[in-house]
Amino acid sequence: MNTRLLPAYLLTFVNTLGYSILMPVLPFIVAGYGAPKWVFGLMLSLYAAFQFIGAPFLGALSDAWGRKPILLISQAGTLLSWFIFLIALYLPNYTLFGLAIGLIVIGFSRALDGITGGNTSVANAYISDITTREEKSYIFGYLGGITGIGMIVGPGIGGLTSSTALGFKGTIIVAILISIVTLLAIIFWLKESLPTENRTPRQRGSVFKGLLILRRYRALNANPIIKLLFITKLFFSVMMAFYISSIALFIIDLFDYNERELGIFMLVVGLFLAFNQAFMSRRVIKKIGEFPTLLLGLALSAIGLICITLTSNFWLYISFYYIMNLGLSLSFPTFNALISIHADPKKLGEVMGVSESINSFSLAIFPIFGAALYGFFGFPVYYFFATLPIIALIIAYSGYKRIGKASLQ
Repeated sequence: MNTRLLPAYLLTFVNTLGYSILMPVLPFIVAGYGAPKWVFGLMLSLYAAFQFIGAPFLGALSDAWGRKPILLISQAGTLLSWFIFLIALYLPNYTLFGLAIGLIVIGFSRALDGITGGNTSVANAYISDITTREEKSYIFGYLGGITGIGMIVGPGIGGLTSSTALGFKGTIIVAILISIVTLLAIIFWLKESLPTENRTPRQRGSVFKGLLILRRYRALNANPIIKLLFITKLFFSVMMAFYISSIALFIIDLFDYNERELGIFMLVVGLFLAFNQAFMSRRVIKKIGEFPTLLLGLALSAIGLICITLTSNFWLYISFYYIMNLGLSLSFPTFNALISIHADPKKLGEVMGVSESINSFSLAIFPIFGAALYGFFGFPVYYFFATLPIIALIIAYSGYKRIGKASLQ
């Protein structure tokens, strides 16, 4: 294994953990302050919304200043956000604008973690800097597997640590310790991957302009392949936002699961995701190539979304769920691999930043609508969700034919 990649792997894991460790804990923290349920949704959205802001900004800075300084700054910000979260748990229960002061401070900490959590784009650029064209195809699959592991381990750590004598404080202390280890790994282990002569001066612009994905997309002046991938990824990311916000509700309704049973199911799903992204995606890419793998992933995602609505038999359902999961697992790493392969090396950080912003924008906006649509229509809404990867598949295949097979391999 390339040891230079280990800090980036660790950073990917910690970024995922920062989100997933709070999944079984944050609802109870919000309820403990007597806040309505929409505040819990707001806390989830804050991380993604501010990651949407931070990802392209940090990516562009890394093109100008180098990868390591930006990773250090952003990881330090994440560590600071956990300290702020911990302090919030000790604040007196005074209210401001109808919300407890502690809850407002927690919201601020989630926003800070989100804006520094945009370092995912910098970590992806770092990996692209030090890997060959052939390695990119499967390295991003490994990253997907690590993300899957983070989604498995995080809720477990959150649930276990919050059940100790320290309660919620125990969860945050563990998150602080993990962030410290990651920061030390970056300081002492990660070597700069972008030589000074390959850096690109940062173009100054207003923060407001930086929030506009379309404007950033146009400013990149990207080649046709990158444009095609971004458009395709937008439809895929919106589908993922709808799926993430509704799947737990659907499974609870279908099988009448309690919290423990749902947690076990999500553990199995996480294992699917980790295995498929780390191993299956590499095998399929090696067999048919990156872009055909993306087309296959989009097709399986759509088929799986429809099939999981067709049965209440657990074993048949889990089989259909695996089809959908495999489709998602083939798509995730292949998007990043193709973008890193075809992007201008001098703008790689910025390109990866825009790519991550597409994800963050979708997760910041559409989960609210996804949950509301499911609550109103029930499981038939998945037929609508399935149209999104179908549209993405049509766009990608049309581009595949138009731009040329050779250019996309």
